[in-house]
Amino acid sequence: MFPRPIPSPIGRECRGEGKIEIMDINDLTEKMHEFVRTKGWYEPDSQRPQTPRNLAISLSLEANEVLEHFQWQGELKDKDELACELADAALYLLQLASVSGIDLEQAVLKKLETNVSRVWDINTSNVESRKSPDV
Repeated sequence: MFPRPIPSPIGRECRGEGKIEIMDINDLTEKMHEFVRTKGWYEPDSQRPQTPRNLAISLSLEANEVLEHFQWQGELKDKDELACELADAALYLLQLASVSGIDLEQAVLKKLETNVSRVWDINTSNVESRKSPDV
């Protein structure tokens, strides 16, 4: 079906030293929190307050950086750089879910369950008829 995801970042700036670790979503979230704590960004006087609003903005900005890899071109030019941008977006997503009290793993599983029963592409001339209430 789909290839198994690569368990570690592959980009130049993203490449870590040492052995490859395989982590689940909770491990990744804790590793992300560890990093943010070491930078002092959870401190009340931080110049980078880690609020849901700020994290949502940062997530959007990183997602747009993913788009830059496809702007004006049909094919991906630099897989390593795309990997870095995807990792940045994923880290902000994990953090936003965590600080908002959302179990991202459960939210994704629930959404997949919802999508299984969703009707897709029945009437392509009427976009509104294809939307389910939770989209």
